[in-house]
Amino acid sequence: MATPNYSFEKRRRDLEKKAKKEQKRLDKLAAKAAGTSGLSDGETEPAEGEEAADDEETGEKKTEE
Repeated sequence: MATPNYSFEKRRRDLEKKAKKEQKRLDKLAAKAAGTSGLSDGETEPAEGEEAADDEETGEKKTEE
């Protein structure tokens, strides 16, 4: 029986990881060029007025930290 070539498997995994990382980088660049943010599905950006809006309960200003 042949012995497994672990170094080949590790190299294949590393190449897959590198390709995935590069694809993600390219997707982010394309999204940035298209004028959209790099947010994933389900994440939303706050609206323009939301970041410093008044808190109705306490009357204090909300600030983004």
